[in-house]
Amino acid sequence: MDAQVILLMIILVPIVGSFVLPILGKVSAKLRNISALTFIVIPIVLSAMALLPLLNEGAPYFFEVKGLGAFSFGFMADRLAVFMALASLVLAAVIVIYSFDYMSHFENQNEYYMMVVLFIGAMMGIVFSTNLVFIYLFWEISAICCWRLIGFFRKKEYIVRADKAFLITVFGAVVMLLGFVLVYHQTGTFHLTQMKGTQLSNTIVILILFGILSKSATLPLHTWLPDAGVAPSPVTSLLHAAILVKIGVYVFARLFILNFKIDEIWHTAIPVIAGISAIVAAGAAMMEFDIKRIIAYSTISQIGFILLGLSAGNQTAAMGGILYILMHGLAKGGLFLCAGIIEHNTGTKDVRQMGGLITKMPVTAVSFLICAFSVMGIPPLGGFFSKYMVVAGSAYLDNPAISFLFIIGAVMTVIYLLRLFSLVFLGTSKLTDVKEGGKPMLASVVILSVLSVLGGLLISFPASFIEPVVGGLIK
Repeated sequence: MDAQVILLMIILVPIVGSFVLPILGKVSAKLRNISALTFIVIPIVLSAMALLPLLNEGAPYFFEVKGLGAFSFGFMADRLAVFMALASLVLAAVIVIYSFDYMSHFENQNEYYMMVVLFIGAMMGIVFSTNLVFIYLFWEISAICCWRLIGFFRKKEYIVRADKAFLITVFGAVVMLLGFVLVYHQTGTFHLTQMKGTQLSNTIVILILFGILSKSATLPLHTWLPDAGVAPSPVTSLLHAAILVKIGVYVFARLFILNFKIDEIWHTAIPVIAGISAIVAAGAAMMEFDIKRIIAYSTISQIGFILLGLSAGNQTAAMGGILYILMHGLAKGGLFLCAGIIEHNTGTKDVRQMGGLITKMPVTAVSFLICAFSVMGIPPLGGFFSKYMVVAGSAYLDNPAISFLFIIGAVMTVIYLLRLFSLVFLGTSKLTDVKEGGKPMLASVVILSVLSVLGGLLISFPASFIEPVVGGLIK
């Protein structure tokens, strides 16, 4: 199959397939579910095929539609895009498998699977697009999908929280679009490949950052993410850990590492913002008793580490930041799915009503602990190596306070995750008639915990693949 056709199919299969799912759901729920998984597995296979030209030749390749002036669009496969696509798609496939069991008792499943697969298609569009306008359009499609998924249960309070997430992220995207328009005014094009090396003014950087920080739930635009925990657990895993909040940091890497030049002040300002966000969110996680809100605040905190890596302006930190996108997604996705099993089988999200669940849910407990260890940065799991590179790379900033801030954040991560594990799984059991989750749910959390271990043991493989991405950085 031609490489350009492969690239186009990675995006079209989930987008087109999502609209077929409600029709299939009228025929058979099982057919719909298997089809939803198929529409994600096919892009995984195609993305793996897209690796080969990059490994053999190294040069990016394109699919382009010309003749539309500034709105001519195209898709580009380079190492960063394929890395992000595979990381997102594998996590999405595991989450869909988990959904087969978790979502089987709820109504509106046709809409659920449609929105999940459409969201994945929008993510692929963002990952591979070379036109700023189309990045924005796919960005907004993802926001619509998230809005419907967060408000899935249709309760009034849940709809309000879904509206909050929608308004914050869409407003941020509109501000970002204004930044894109100013880029066009400066360069005369929306095409990333034609503006490589362009020096951006601080005004443009601020506008684009506003959209990125709103989508990645970074302080002060973070409040929608903990509230989104009212969604079904596979949705919170998809949004909080695997894909949604990673859209912002991916676009940051695409724009500010690979394309534009920005003033040196941003290599200090952004780490400071990220550090404050990491510390404040970690403090909130220590105070919460809702298991999903604790993990959500943890996500906000860990996004700070990724932003530090991507903004520090050196190879070590950037490598760690990109690797942590994958490692955090695997581990935090596992934590949210474990939380879903716990909530599903205990009927509560309040950790004060739990305790002693390790004897009733041993598989969930072990999977939770392994994923938590990765987020903490315990060797030899994947989170350790990527987080270490981020903090080590921050030393190049010549500002010890930033490194110290993130070291404190790392220590706080250990404290609140051990506190969470202790409250949920250790001590005296306060609940009766509690059992493990179903086989698809258990298989999903085991897969993610095993991948978190393998991510550390085999860290050299993704590291060597993305090394050319950050090879142009100075330090």
